[in-house]
Amino acid sequence: MPKFFSHSHFRAATTAIQERIQIQPQIGLILGSGLSPLADAIEESVAIPYGEIPHFPVSTVKGHSGRLIVGQLEGQSVATMQGRAHYYEGYSMTEITFPVRVMQTMGIKTLIVTNAAGGLNLEFQKGDVMLIIDHINMIGMGGLNPLRGPNLEDFGPRFPDMSGVYDAHLRAIAKRAADEAQAPLREGVYICLSGPNFETPAELRFLRLIGADAVGMSTVPEVIVAQHGGLRVLALSGISNVTAVENAPPAKATHEEVLEAGQILAPRLEAIIRGVLKRL
Repeated sequence: MPKFFSHSHFRAATTAIQERIQIQPQIGLILGSGLSPLADAIEESVAIPYGEIPHFPVSTVKGHSGRLIVGQLEGQSVATMQGRAHYYEGYSMTEITFPVRVMQTMGIKTLIVTNAAGGLNLEFQKGDVMLIIDHINMIGMGGLNPLRGPNLEDFGPRFPDMSGVYDAHLRAIAKRAADEAQAPLREGVYICLSGPNFETPAELRFLRLIGADAVGMSTVPEVIVAQHGGLRVLALSGISNVTAVENAPPAKATHEEVLEAGQILAPRLEAIIRGVLKRL
């Protein structure tokens, strides 16, 4: 596996996908833990296992099916990642963001990202959906930035602006879609840590203190690469659990809890995403 990818790698993956599909996707979807059922709603779909796409990272985590589903949803042509790879699985930042570069090479212009996240904001409840309005790239601040290495000028500048990552127009559409579907929709700041361990009580207090409303182990690297390449981004977190209030007995966090919450969250996220697609 190369340390950094070039356009030839992206083209090889793009060619392998295009040889198996009949449509040109315009919208990319990335589905997080426990949210794969949304991909089953895609019509006229073609499913391509990640292992059959050159250089694509293959997820090893339960709840991430590891297929690219291309088809139609609410009249839009979509390329949907049914699961994603994570840094904690042993992949580099370049590898986990490779699929976003492939989407850009395919001509996709809009990216909708979902994830399962722990709620830090004590007003949140398990099963809420949070519209991401900003993020804190904790692992990137520590040096693990997906844009590290040679800059690909064809995609974007060496020093991309990150002040408007989450598209205001798409966020407004998502709010209207949530209202119409009567799906509870929160707003907040998402913070990305490397994982795979869940956070200690002291770490959770710190994350709240610096302004985070939800915490997870994905999304931000993909979003940074999407922003660098000029994609419009909408991102939604499914709140799988809410951390205990101060001085309460600690609650044990598990991945099974995340997957169980996905059964509640999947219908809500599907309703919101369908509503967004209808309006695009």
